[in-house]
Amino acid sequence: MNIVKRIIGSIFIILAFCSCNPNKEISLKSPDSKYNFNLDLDEGLSYSINWNGTNIMESSSLGFKFSDGFVLGDDVVVESVKKSTHDSEWKPVYGERNVYLNSYNETLVHLSCKEWSGKLALRIRAYNEGVTFRYEIISDKDLEVDKELTEFVYSTNPTIWSSKAAQSEIHEQKLSELKYIAERPLLAELSDSVFTAIGEAALVDFARMKFEKHASKSNTLVASLEKGKNKEYPIVIPANGYNTPWRYIMAGKTAGEILQNNYLLLNLNEENQIENTSYIKPGKVIREISLTTQGGIACVDFAVKHKLQYIEFDAGWYGNEYDSASDATTITVDSRRSPGPLDLKHVIDYAKERGIGVIVYVNRRALEKQLDEILPLYKSWGIAGVKYGFVNVGPQKWTAWLHDAVKKAAEYELMIDTHDEYRPTGFSRTYPNFMTQEGIRGDEESTPNAGVINTIFTRSVAGAADQTYCYFADRVENKMGSHASQMAKAVCIYSPWQFLYWYDRPADSPLKKGSGGGTKGVIQEIEDLQFFDELPTVWDDTKVLEGYPGKYVSIAREKGDQWFLGALAGIEAYDLNLKLDFLEANKKYQATIYSDDKSLNKATNVRIQEVEVSAQTVLKQSILEQNGLAVIFTPIN
Repeated sequence: MNIVKRIIGSIFIILAFCSCNPNKEISLKSPDSKYNFNLDLDEGLSYSINWNGTNIMESSSLGFKFSDGFVLGDDVVVESVKKSTHDSEWKPVYGERNVYLNSYNETLVHLSCKEWSGKLALRIRAYNEGVTFRYEIISDKDLEVDKELTEFVYSTNPTIWSSKAAQSEIHEQKLSELKYIAERPLLAELSDSVFTAIGEAALVDFARMKFEKHASKSNTLVASLEKGKNKEYPIVIPANGYNTPWRYIMAGKTAGEILQNNYLLLNLNEENQIENTSYIKPGKVIREISLTTQGGIACVDFAVKHKLQYIEFDAGWYGNEYDSASDATTITVDSRRSPGPLDLKHVIDYAKERGIGVIVYVNRRALEKQLDEILPLYKSWGIAGVKYGFVNVGPQKWTAWLHDAVKKAAEYELMIDTHDEYRPTGFSRTYPNFMTQEGIRGDEESTPNAGVINTIFTRSVAGAADQTYCYFADRVENKMGSHASQMAKAVCIYSPWQFLYWYDRPADSPLKKGSGGGTKGVIQEIEDLQFFDELPTVWDDTKVLEGYPGKYVSIAREKGDQWFLGALAGIEAYDLNLKLDFLEANKKYQATIYSDDKSLNKATNVRIQEVEVSAQTVLKQSILEQNGLAVIFTPIN
């Protein structure tokens, strides 16, 4: 076996052997022995998984059915088995931690199939964080896929949290009640101490997988590959060798334990392919919504004053985003959104002089026609990044197109944010210019805290999520929760680019121009802004402290010598009783606490307190339903 890995202070061991296995079952355990994966060939190809003494996946089918009717997985024979052990760690360009463990046991099972000349292998990895597998297929011709046969058979009828689309509401229901094809990751509660999450990783050039309830087995989900609304996009496994995306099954005693281990998806992707990453810079972003030079200058000045790193010109700067005739090489303001004027190049230069980057939005209609033209052009203008809008996702064609578009952007040292239905599967490890992705029911949908907490325990397993936070908009109090909740969310939801003040504009920006903010959402220079001024977007360490979907969550994150805490209450009040043992021992900290207090009778009703704490302190706070709490811990002296 020829395996090359970059290893940082770690050990890499290979134990490889090849043998014909006469048995009908092949087993693999995780390094900590909690996961036990069994591959069964007694009747076709199937697997089962035991975690910590519980059968979390009963016998579940594997394989593919091709368009010619052939079933890959029937009548298979083991040709050889190769086993290896890997133990390393790696440092990301940025992340929820500054180092990730990557330790697993692996079994590569080579199989032959009767009446088929191709070759099939199943690569299985057991990590302490979860079990994963992928299909490795070699054929002398292209193979058109009718459907994937991978099943996920639960031992019970679990409670699941799922959504129909990436930006849909997340529903809590019994698996047997599922009536739609569900997004991934999909979280399930098998008992009060066993949760699982299933999904895919390293989806780069294949059709997106979702989950469909089995037609006759109410405890079973089946992989559902996307071909478009009218099945107009074929799924093809190319000749001469192809590896599918990984399918993963994670388990934990709590939903938080699974979220804590979400770096599993990064581990399943290839290493960083960008040699010079100096241009890749996380940060906070304010959206410019007036589409004017004056508004751009106002946003730059606000960014400088409040420690933001970017401004973003959203839809309309090059014309009507929904008109295929709009030219993204020109600065032609959509008159329906704003009368202008906009001198974008002047704003870019003004921002650059002050250390602020400029991001621009481009709709898929222009991207699909002009990508190769606009990327070098934007580089020459001094643009820092592009937000790809309303991208086509799902079918194999568009999956490949999007990831190629991220690669092409890297050639011109441009960072990328993707909206709308795309959910990450770890590609930002391979191309870290892929800063963040939407695929979330964010503030644009006025999601209340209970829905946000559901999102944190499901969508956030997949990786970075662009929530697009608003703060002064009426919807914060009227629909969503509270202003302290907005602060807490920005800690709990990870995104290397954090868009703040989404429906708001600086006071010096022209009113009654642009869209997405109206005339009311003006940023008030109040004490609350200190929190967002100090907020990092990437972290040295992350600890998911406690929580339950829909009800409550607490997450602490470390940056430098500071810690940040976010806590949210959902459908019921949350009595926080938290020992601060994540803080460094024998050190005093000043805790700046931001909490909701309607008795203050002010615009945001955020109370700000400062208290001295240590690792021995127990932080107690009663958080009302749909309210939140945010804390900054700073060492004293």
